[in-house]
Amino acid sequence: MLLLNGDCIEEMQKLIDDGVQVDSVVTDPPYHLTSIVKRFGKEDSAPAQFGTDGAYARASKGFMGKEWDGGDIAFRPETWELALKLLKPGGHLLAFSASRNYHRMAVAIEDAGFEIRDQMMWLYGSGFPKSTNVGKAVDKKQGNDREDLGNYKTPDGNQELSTYNNWKDGEEQERRTPRITKGNSEYEGWGTALKPAHEPIVMARKPLSEKSIVDNVLKHGTGGLNIDGCRIKGKDNPVKWTKPRGGIWKTDSDAKAELVENKKGRFPANVMHGGLDTEWARYFYCPKTSKAEKGNDNTHPTVKPQKLMKYLCRMVTPKGGTVLDPFMGSGSTGMAAKDEGFEFIGIEKEKEYFDIAEARIKVTSPLSEFME
Repeated sequence: MLLLNGDCIEEMQKLIDDGVQVDSVVTDPPYHLTSIVKRFGKEDSAPAQFGTDGAYARASKGFMGKEWDGGDIAFRPETWELALKLLKPGGHLLAFSASRNYHRMAVAIEDAGFEIRDQMMWLYGSGFPKSTNVGKAVDKKQGNDREDLGNYKTPDGNQELSTYNNWKDGEEQERRTPRITKGNSEYEGWGTALKPAHEPIVMARKPLSEKSIVDNVLKHGTGGLNIDGCRIKGKDNPVKWTKPRGGIWKTDSDAKAELVENKKGRFPANVMHGGLDTEWARYFYCPKTSKAEKGNDNTHPTVKPQKLMKYLCRMVTPKGGTVLDPFMGSGSTGMAAKDEGFEFIGIEKEKEYFDIAEARIKVTSPLSEFME
């Protein structure tokens, strides 16, 4: 277990110079969600003007005013070139991104020399749209009156729904109960964004060094995916005979193979979900991180759930292998890797988050301690 507090570009180069190699890269890099970052967040760019309320200056730092989400490090091919050099031939990279700028990171990863193998999706039911109410904004601009329909209610209609608003630097400023209003302009009911319900994940692989996947796996241990280790099992996946098209099996062995396949559990898919209806039971289930799992002292705003990170580490890392996370954050990947019995190298630039990650990973017990 090696945890490094420093810039990932510098630290990965040091690891390369030391001859270090890893079996997989599983990471959640900055999403660079604020558009103004493109104008003012790059190195050597002129500072953003303060503006009337400081919004430009804060936005240029990135998501929720966080410095680490500014710039464009996840969109630079040179970032992923270093990860490529650290990976063994055939080693996989899994990297989270945001739905609206996933393509920029994926292209950078491909330009670095990786083969894009797939796009995985983590779907979830929770999440709130950050959408401007166009109708309300039009009425405000034109000075139109809006009908007051009262406070928001819970779905059962018995309790008023309270929310926090006026956030600044991630702190609560005021608590109020929002009210429903209705206007009569032609833009009433229009907005500017959809409800967020998924995060895409790049699945990429370093090119093989051998002539075949079999030769590569035998030489380096990398190149394949742990299918059986990630099968979806449970009471919602009953063993049953599945007839082929036309309802006729070609041979008895085909039918037996199908039965064995069902007993193992469902083949892992490129979709994972966090609490949808029952038809999704065939896919890996993992909700967003709970407050209890995150911890009271964890100030990182984008903590990934342990169950999800364990599943991803297990899928692409050979037994006894080493997982690298160049953007460690508060240590979720490190905790997952340790719990699965893998070695881990984590890099985090922000000292605040590094200390949190170090403490969280330290108290995690590896799976091997509970196995004979």
